[in-house]
Amino acid sequence: MNTITLCLIALFAYAAAYRFYGRFISRRIFGVRDDMEMPAVTRRDGVDFVPSKRNIVLGHHFTTIAGLGPIVGPAIGIIWGWLPAFLWVVFGAIFMGAVHDFAAMAISARHQGRTIGDLSGDILGPTGRYAFQILIQFLLWIVVSIFALIIGILFNMYPEAVLPVTAEIPLAVWLGLRIRKGRGHLGASLFAVGLLFILIPAGQAMPITLPPVAGSPVVAWTIILFVYVFFASTLPVDVLLQPRDYLNSHQLMIVMLLLGLGVVIGHPRVTAPALNPAAATADIPAMFPLLFITIACGAISGFHSLAASGTTVKQLEKAGDMLPVGYGGMLLEGVLAVLVIAAVAGGLGMGMEDGGRIYTGAAAFQHHYASWSSAKGLGPKLAAFITGGANLMQSCGIPAGFGRTMLAVFIVSFAGTTLDSATRIQRLALHELTRRPDGRAMRPFNNRHITTIIVIAAAAMLTFARPGAKGALMLWPLFGAANQLLAGLGLTVATVYLVRHGRNPMPTLLPMLFVMAMTVWGMGGNLVSFARKGDSLLVAVSIAVFVLAAWITACAAKSAGEKT
Repeated sequence: MNTITLCLIALFAYAAAYRFYGRFISRRIFGVRDDMEMPAVTRRDGVDFVPSKRNIVLGHHFTTIAGLGPIVGPAIGIIWGWLPAFLWVVFGAIFMGAVHDFAAMAISARHQGRTIGDLSGDILGPTGRYAFQILIQFLLWIVVSIFALIIGILFNMYPEAVLPVTAEIPLAVWLGLRIRKGRGHLGASLFAVGLLFILIPAGQAMPITLPPVAGSPVVAWTIILFVYVFFASTLPVDVLLQPRDYLNSHQLMIVMLLLGLGVVIGHPRVTAPALNPAAATADIPAMFPLLFITIACGAISGFHSLAASGTTVKQLEKAGDMLPVGYGGMLLEGVLAVLVIAAVAGGLGMGMEDGGRIYTGAAAFQHHYASWSSAKGLGPKLAAFITGGANLMQSCGIPAGFGRTMLAVFIVSFAGTTLDSATRIQRLALHELTRRPDGRAMRPFNNRHITTIIVIAAAAMLTFARPGAKGALMLWPLFGAANQLLAGLGLTVATVYLVRHGRNPMPTLLPMLFVMAMTVWGMGGNLVSFARKGDSLLVAVSIAVFVLAAWITACAAKSAGEKT
């Protein structure tokens, strides 16, 4: 099969899904009306609740939910073959991920912009709320800690990306100022993106490195990132976070356009196997259930419900914006995941160098994905996409070196948006967790600066629990399953909500059953593996997560039963 055919099938499916299924979910299932009041308007505070233009919020939301997920997930998930990865990204995004994201956004919009964890108290009861919020805090704790490490590693791997990525900060502040003053933001954002692309060769000429701290430059970068994210997460959302994400969204669109043009011009044949025969003999684990946990962003991810209800809904000016932002944003992420699959399945075969030898065609895939252990690390995941993507861009006349740097800047920028937003979301969720009966948070959690310091300090304690800022790696094996568990529980909340309001729950119930089945299956396998290795920490935390999930599920069943 040709990569053009693959991409056209996906684009047609996403367009049809948005036109028909997305509108059905919005109007018929959740009853969204254009005259609904949005919390960004009714609770406007100039910090978190800031009504904004649809395209600006879409840019913020898209970059927040995307991050590295739709890149690294498909880049390793394709090890089982391009066909299962492609089918999961297309049908998972349409019938699961986009429904999940939209549901979280719509329910939050009807509950004054409260996060999915907090409003679960109204739907599942108070005990379910606390269990849900504890799980959310655990997940975000890992996200903030691990992404500080990941960005530090990426800066160390790609020092040529430091200058253009750092330049995004003052450019975003300038762009945010123009937006707040009501001046033209599209032209300004394109101008800023143009400057960033001009800075790419400057970054190549002036790579920035840091001296090691505690034996590692990654530690130095991580400390700087924790300081930066404090300001990014406490400043009003339209000062830095929102315009930076909007700026990154244009950067992403240009990169996606170049990858798409590379597919059209270079039209490489898919040289990866549809089903990888080596998966049956190598050290590659079984596809079920691991594929549906490995590829999260791009199909369905629990973190998306936190972004949709944690920050995005607080910026939506009109109810009609939820369909393009909530449902459409997830489909755009699916497009990115499909382009990653095309880059790895076809672009990688256009030429890959390793050890002084050039591999092409099926040999390139077979060499890179010879075993699970050699392909699962962050470096190999990114290398497959960067090499394949640079090959596609080279078809457009872009030099391979420039293309690799551009993709590195793109990757680091998107990791940064996840870190920024996750810190802000955790601060808001912690505020809700410590809320008193009168609706105010207990001291000192009623102060956003102190709460953010607590969030960052907790993440830093985990990060620096091991040398080289690798403490979060202790819990990282739990993240994939815990993230998908959150997606299943988010769909559970949506299902109970629909049942209690007399609406058809099938669009959320069926995805919920599938996601929960795959996730519990995967968590059970992980628990057995942890026990065999004698890892008491991961065994204990896994059991605790199981208990929380069972607790929330029981609350959901009881709540649904009381209303039927």
